[in-house]
Amino acid sequence: MARACAVRRVDVPLPSAWAAVADHVDMANWAPGMAATMERLGNDDPNGVGAIRDITLPPGRHIREEITDFEPERRLGYRALSGAAFPDWTGEVELAEHQGGTVIRWSLSCRSSIPGTSLFLRISALVMVSALAKATKRKA
Repeated sequence: MARACAVRRVDVPLPSAWAAVADHVDMANWAPGMAATMERLGNDDPNGVGAIRDITLPPGRHIREEITDFEPERRLGYRALSGAAFPDWTGEVELAEHQGGTVIRWSLSCRSSIPGTSLFLRISALVMVSALAKATKRKA
């Protein structure tokens, strides 16, 4: 398994950071070049466990992801159902309060024996956590 993570601290309260993480459709407003639609809503929360989001990536590629973990103001986990570059693609966004702000940790993993996959994951996690950090400031 290849794994990577990226961490950012933002000067916004945890509820504001969670609002950005948990709103899948709003991803279009902060994720670089991405858009998301909901294929299926979650079991207990529309954006929660069981929800399936269809993410459009440039130049029109689609990844379908299912939300596997949803702990409000704490953690959102997902796995790719189709369209991912590597098999067993999973991600997790964890939030924690820290000195009046929020620490965001975005982790990615997949199955791959291709050299450089961990670097690809690290860059992807950095891009996503940086974009999310900017979005949290707009939502605050």
